[in-house]
Amino acid sequence: MNILEILVQKGIINRYQIDDIALRMDQNGEDMDAALAAIGVSSVVLAQVKSELYGIPMRPLNAQNISFEVLKYIPEDSVKYYKFIPIGVTPEGVLEVGMVRPEDMEARNALQFISSKNNIQYETFVISQADFDAAIDNYKGLGSATDDALEDLEKDMIDVDDRMVQGIPATGTIAQTGDSQKIVEDAPVTKMVAVMLQHAVEGRASDIHIEHTGDKVKVRFRVDGTLHTSLMLPKTVHSALVARVKILAKLKLDEKRKPQDGRFPAKINGRKIDFRVSTMPTFYGEKVVMRILDPERGQKTLAEAGMRPDHLALMERMLALPYGLILVTGPTGSGKTTSLYAMLNNIDRDSRNVVSLEDPIEYSVPGMNQSQVHPEIGYTFAYGLRSILRQDPDVIMVGEIRDKETAQLAIQAALTGHLVFATLHTNSAVGVVPRLVDMGVDPYLIAPTLKMAMGQRLVKKIADNAGKQIPIEESVRVLIDRQFEDLPPQFHDMIPPREYLYEPTPTADAPSGLRGRLAVFEMLEIDHDIQHAILTDPTENTIYEIARKKGMLSMKEDAMIKALEGKIPFSEINTL
Repeated sequence: MNILEILVQKGIINRYQIDDIALRMDQNGEDMDAALAAIGVSSVVLAQVKSELYGIPMRPLNAQNISFEVLKYIPEDSVKYYKFIPIGVTPEGVLEVGMVRPEDMEARNALQFISSKNNIQYETFVISQADFDAAIDNYKGLGSATDDALEDLEKDMIDVDDRMVQGIPATGTIAQTGDSQKIVEDAPVTKMVAVMLQHAVEGRASDIHIEHTGDKVKVRFRVDGTLHTSLMLPKTVHSALVARVKILAKLKLDEKRKPQDGRFPAKINGRKIDFRVSTMPTFYGEKVVMRILDPERGQKTLAEAGMRPDHLALMERMLALPYGLILVTGPTGSGKTTSLYAMLNNIDRDSRNVVSLEDPIEYSVPGMNQSQVHPEIGYTFAYGLRSILRQDPDVIMVGEIRDKETAQLAIQAALTGHLVFATLHTNSAVGVVPRLVDMGVDPYLIAPTLKMAMGQRLVKKIADNAGKQIPIEESVRVLIDRQFEDLPPQFHDMIPPREYLYEPTPTADAPSGLRGRLAVFEMLEIDHDIQHAILTDPTENTIYEIARKKGMLSMKEDAMIKALEGKIPFSEINTL
């Protein structure tokens, strides 16, 4: 049963009026609430019906009782767009939110994201449109305090020359002058970008997406690998918003036909954060994606990243080698670069010359000589590798092996006494050797130089103290047993008891029960038996069978172990 049918049953409207409502919605572009109001249905009555239909209690409001401190939990733009508003906080710290449209799933998703960002639980109530209109006026009194906070944040922006970019002033509005277009900025847009950056960092986002949808500008944050809509803005601000980001990243304002890349630093909450910017032309206008590079969150130890003790022991042996090639593999966004930085942080950079080629440089590592490649001017990974070998290196890190030439140079560097780290795009660790062969590297060069291949993926992590222990179902136990049935018995002690799993439960710090991500690994050590296989039959099946007999676990099996240990939900295994 829907809202209109309930209204008919209650005698508030008749069935003939349903056609009138549909016509208004179709011709005038009104939503159902506005169409009902136009034919005289009280917003209070409509709220009562929604309360009954969705089983959410109704809350009459006294707008004067809503404090400024409560309003600060949700930005005014989000309140106006989604038609929900914070109305109070309980003694237990639960945020009470009044919703005009409890049926709006987009609003519910936005509310869930806002609560996660603020690390607070929430409870919803149905409120009338009249009460909502009265309550939203309270934001006017909040304006001066908000402006002061925005100005303080704006003062913290660093290394940005806003006075003039390619002769285009950075204050004002968008204006047409003959054939030239001056793209400039209002103070509100400057503050809007500053607040957006702050909210993204405080909400533990890894990326910010700004995209024109035709009728709105959508701002989405990627948190723990999932995109959430954070803000919906009028389409009229799109050009100024993109211009502001371009100014910060020192990109060409008048170039809209092709992608551009840049970066800029900012101080947020007293910490220096780097933002890597990418723009791309789309149908409705340029899309902007900003990758957030937070040194406090981005650089982790191997143990913090999720490496188990047996894997750590293997990695320590590899890092102590005087020469050889160590490859990290996985798709984009699987944490490969984070793992490489963690490895390099374990190397003595005072007594060894450590040099890297990166595209781009994500984090600064003390004691390491980091170089940014620029393919557009011919400074590629291959060209850079030739130059690095004349810099007396001990350890070399190559951001990515993309072609045969780079692969051969990395192999040659490893053959001539250097320890080389690099990333390669394959689906698994055992796929590294066939991939190198496909790229044109001879097996007789791979066998003596490749020391280890490591595959990895990222999975969502159960927050601290948020895992609820539940007995494992028999079907799940059978699934786990089948997964490990070809593992030799002497390695079964690595598998925890198959008695319990853990499901995430909401906490004050993590409303979803999840917080952050953890890596799962597949580590292949190249020993004499695998070297022989590389020379005779370098296929995935052959290499896997040899490694399996020596106790190698797949990424899926590493995830199962972490699920049995209560570190990740068992459902994350389905993502691998």
